[in-house]
Amino acid sequence: MQNNSSDQNLVVLTLYIIGVSYVFNRMIESIDDQVKFEFKKGDVDEQLKEQNLQDQIGISCKLKSSYPIDDLKDLLISIENKSENIAVYVDWDNSSLVVEHSKESRRVIRKSPDLTRDLAVPQSPSLIVPKKTLTETVTSENVFERDQVTGTYTAKKPLINITGLKSGGPPQKKLYNDFINRRKELEFSLQLVLRISEVRVGLVPGVNVPPMCIINCPFTIRKLPWTYALPWNKKK
Repeated sequence: MQNNSSDQNLVVLTLYIIGVSYVFNRMIESIDDQVKFEFKKGDVDEQLKEQNLQDQIGISCKLKSSYPIDDLKDLLISIENKSENIAVYVDWDNSSLVVEHSKESRRVIRKSPDLTRDLAVPQSPSLIVPKKTLTETVTSENVFERDQVTGTYTAKKPLINITGLKSGGPPQKKLYNDFINRRKELEFSLQLVLRISEVRVGLVPGVNVPPMCIINCPFTIRKLPWTYALPWNKKK
């Protein structure tokens, strides 16, 4: 009788472990994938130093600690004019967003609350006067969709379409699996075109246009472990 009781207990324990494992695995599967975007500010600062602009310009980007996959639709970029006597212009129309894994170069759009104009219309450069900082929300042209009723454009698509890799060819599918399994990171960059002149000169289209400098602002995307979605880890 004792052996039969031990066997029954073992069966019950085995079933219990299987049940707990099943529930645990389902719980993990139900957790939304979380990704982290990292702005490589050190690389940007090094470029500014190489162009002798470190004392004149500062560039930063504000990002959350994590995002649901395919949730990021724009970037909040700040450009500081540290100088005493120069004007910095941001040339939006010549700036671009470059996605490394797809080799795409996309036109940058500076967002506004009521974007009703045709996206093909040229964008005016933004002036940053000495000792001031410009903060703008930017994205790429292909994320917008036009509302037929209001006539406004809204960012609907992800800035970097990560899950879209699943429907691509074998290289894209492999890249997606490697990313989800945290074996690889994705990369993209914001190629900012800046023009610098003396304050009194100004910027007139086609007349005395200051030479451009291109600052490559790189970003990496990495998949976070599922444990990051636990409540006590979200603020880390």
